[in-house]
Amino acid sequence: MFHSLKRLTAATVFLAAAFTANAAKPNFPEPPTDPAPAAKGMATAVLAGGCFWGTEGVFEHVKGVKEVLTGYAGGSAKDADYEIVSTGRTGHAESVQITYDPAVVSYGQLLKIFFSVAHDPTQLDHQGNDYGKQYRSAIFYSTPEQKKVAEEYIKQLNDAKTFRSKIVTQIVPLEKFYKAEEYHQDFVKRNPTQGYVVFAELPKIRDLKAKYPSMWKEW
Repeated sequence: MFHSLKRLTAATVFLAAAFTANAAKPNFPEPPTDPAPAAKGMATAVLAGGCFWGTEGVFEHVKGVKEVLTGYAGGSAKDADYEIVSTGRTGHAESVQITYDPAVVSYGQLLKIFFSVAHDPTQLDHQGNDYGKQYRSAIFYSTPEQKKVAEEYIKQLNDAKTFRSKIVTQIVPLEKFYKAEEYHQDFVKRNPTQGYVVFAELPKIRDLKAKYPSMWKEW
């Protein structure tokens, strides 16, 4: 993010690159089984876990995912603007809207990637050196089934002590997703040599490919 770039000191670079190496167990627990979809076709998931550039970049590489948009959830339309959201006072979280085919990848599998690769779900209101409520970990559910899978999986991960600390991810109803400005869309894909991307976001994408090769797809 722009404000992250201004703080890209040597210490920030180290922390940004390292925070994805959370103390998760090597054999990450499988998610609960999703209920059968009510109808064939695409579904959507809205997740928040730190800078939305990297979250978007990770899920763009997952088989069965048709589209990923960066945006804002948890706040109102009048404040859904990057410069305002960046103050951390609007109630929004930097989020991604994932359009996916449940016949190829389940909601639970998306959550497994979300928890094990895309971010550290034990960090409260920050990721690495990006601090503020806009960087909080959150699952914005749109159906009772999504809520149930998310709640069961978080309980499962906490009970198994998958991480050193307790998961702090919020599970809240999705009121509205607001698409971010165009310059934030496909940012990692379009800017693979940008400093913050290199040190904070590309390691997540490499981690996805290494951990879940059967779910990997190229851009």
